[in-house]
Amino acid sequence: MSYQLPELTFAYDALEPYMDEETVRIHHTRHHQKYVDNFNEAVKNTPMEEESLEEIFPRISRIPDAVAKNAGQVFNHSLFWRSLKPNGRKEPTGALADAIVEEFGDFLTFKKQFNSIAAATFGSGWAWLVKKGGRIQITSTSNHINPLMDVAEEKGKPLFCVDVWEHAYYLKYQNKRADYLDEIWNILNWEEIETNFK
Repeated sequence: MSYQLPELTFAYDALEPYMDEETVRIHHTRHHQKYVDNFNEAVKNTPMEEESLEEIFPRISRIPDAVAKNAGQVFNHSLFWRSLKPNGRKEPTGALADAIVEEFGDFLTFKKQFNSIAAATFGSGWAWLVKKGGRIQITSTSNHINPLMDVAEEKGKPLFCVDVWEHAYYLKYQNKRADYLDEIWNILNWEEIETNFK
């Protein structure tokens, strides 16, 4: 199958002032598009051309880097965009909200722990909320890796992710990753994340 760059569910300027239009446009049309193009080229005329990303991830350590790195970035970015929404709710509700309270005590503690792990991710990578064995946990990965891959230290079903590669925030926040992380809570798509949890 040939992957296509997914269309965003919002305009490039819709996440202002928390994420600027130029960053969203460049991130989507250049960075994400490049990963899609590179992945399609890497799997062309191979059996992996007919597989989904989720079918490839459990054996990612045994496939060529050109496939592995781009497969991860295609999936991770697609989930990242679905995790964002202009004028979203500030907190989750229902079963996910209950799970957060059960695991972390309260939503504020959860946010602080998520931001701490995301901020501490060395270099380029991702911060994740995952579901594992009926419970949720926060984890992070470097580069293209995600929790569905056999190389991930912590595995689980991704509920949402935050991109902490510099291209996700540098134009607006420069090297202030912590500021970017503080603001991203204003644009999370809790409806989508709650659906993933269910």
